[in-house]
Amino acid sequence: MEKAKIAVIGAGPAGIAVGVEARVKGISPVVIFEKGETFCDTIQRLYRPGKRVDAVFRKMKVEPLGVCSFETESKEEFLQRMEKYIKEYQLDIRYKKEINALEKTDGGYRLRAGSEWVVEAPLVVIAIGIFGKPRKPDYPIPKEVRDRVFFEATERPEEGRVLVVGGGDTAAETACFLCETCEVYLSYRRPKFFRINPVNLENLEKKVQEGRVKLLMNTDIDHLEPDPEGVKVVFKDGREMVFERIYYCLGGSTPAGFLRSIGVEFADGRPKIDRYYETNLPGVFLAGDIALEKGSIMAAFNTAHIVVERILEKYGELVR
Repeated sequence: MEKAKIAVIGAGPAGIAVGVEARVKGISPVVIFEKGETFCDTIQRLYRPGKRVDAVFRKMKVEPLGVCSFETESKEEFLQRMEKYIKEYQLDIRYKKEINALEKTDGGYRLRAGSEWVVEAPLVVIAIGIFGKPRKPDYPIPKEVRDRVFFEATERPEEGRVLVVGGGDTAAETACFLCETCEVYLSYRRPKFFRINPVNLENLEKKVQEGRVKLLMNTDIDHLEPDPEGVKVVFKDGREMVFERIYYCLGGSTPAGFLRSIGVEFADGRPKIDRYYETNLPGVFLAGDIALEKGSIMAAFNTAHIVVERILEKYGELVR
């Protein structure tokens, strides 16, 4: 079986940053496993062309601790930056390898992809992010309308009445994007927004003032029904509305099932980690969104730096 000093699960910003930080510290070999066909798969798939990638998160500027850093830039610029990191530091990324199991061995841990044990390493960093799997609503989506329900808006329909569900940045951006050609309604379960960054909020308010986005504040959806005109949305207050398409922007969910299956302990619904992002499994760390209750790409970069520094401090004899 192949041996590595560090095995990294996920080739998003945090996983790439772990590879970079390890390379700078002279740790080799480091192998990164990515279930998708490319690096930063979530950004590549879910971000529209030209979409802004923010360095500042909720008005808070995160100062870089390590090598990886960036200023607010477009999707394309950010991906070019990440590709440069991969090439410059000669990162070993294995694409289309989804790790589905981790097992303790005498030499550390072995990781399985499919039915094959692919690598053994004394140290593992899980950096799979929370947006690998978009969060779905609690109520079921009838099979008759599933082709009208989306969890991303990579293309803009030419026309139609659509509903965007959510109250964060992605919901605001999606509503503003779709309203160029569609009649857009935005449903949010709270009476006012509090998670949208100032730029997106200003853009949304402008579209609302122009009448291009209609807000349905303090509304909660009870269930969906098929309708000859599209999808009937039944709200908990009894109101019913019909839309041609629905876009859910509810964020991501921590891949708790995988973490629990490998033995990571949880507390209050979150993985239990120490200040260095190490789990209860010795030598198994979390990095990026999966380690942070709320964070940004810059914060994800910083978790990678902290993890690698801790590995050198605590497990130096295993990686030198």
